[in-house]
Amino acid sequence: MTQAPARGDAGPERPSADAFHRMMRSRRSIRTYRPDAIPSDVLERLFTSAAAAPSAHNRQPWRYVVIDEAQARQALARAMGRRLADDRRRDHDAEDAIARDVARSFARITGAPVLILVCLTLEHADVYPDAARSRAEFLMAVQSTAMATQNLLLGAHAEGLAACWMCAPLFCPEVVRSVLAFPAYWQPQGLITLGWPADGGRERQRRPVEEFVAWASLFPSPVPLAGEGRGGGSGGDTFVLNSPTPTPGPSPQGGGEKREQHAEDTAGT
Repeated sequence: MTQAPARGDAGPERPSADAFHRMMRSRRSIRTYRPDAIPSDVLERLFTSAAAAPSAHNRQPWRYVVIDEAQARQALARAMGRRLADDRRRDHDAEDAIARDVARSFARITGAPVLILVCLTLEHADVYPDAARSRAEFLMAVQSTAMATQNLLLGAHAEGLAACWMCAPLFCPEVVRSVLAFPAYWQPQGLITLGWPADGGRERQRRPVEEFVAWASLFPSPVPLAGEGRGGGSGGDTFVLNSPTPTPGPSPQGGGEKREQHAEDTAGT
């Protein structure tokens, strides 16, 4: 690891690095909101910051649908709840557990003054004749949309808003389409609940850096070391990945047991 270079002039509009990192690290998912409306100029700032995200080929494939009418939120929640119940009955889950899951999902979706449906489009994507590159192009759109949405979530946090990411539309895109009007080529990816916080949320455990960062070293060697893959260097160079040692024990979010599909496992932290 090398030492960071000295910082240059941050400029009048650039926040200090320490303040920015504190802001990012204090963001958390909050699922309960006050009923107060969100001004349109605040939403405009959020989407402008979302659009500043990087994207593959600069195609900017993210698309957003704002749902701020109570009737539309309720209709969406009911339709998604019916699909959730059907899915869990096919899994032979207990009716009381299904009812709790559906009620929780309905309350979460209808309790936010604003919903933002996260979508992507492939209308400007490159087209390939083979499945492998087509899949990669789709994944690049997914990655780009996720980066823009992270900008949106951080912008909401900076504005003092609360938000929670839900992946539930991935389980039922056709249900979402049956309720909301948006272009057919926009592909639902997630749902953000947004509003002024009614509580501070819960702080979740985060993995320490050494558990998810590995440092790659380049060693000149004619033969790859046992168990290591060959890198892209010339003259037989081999990249050796100094991988972190897995730590035994439960994940920060728990694991092993079945998670309730829409209301728990698909909500961000």
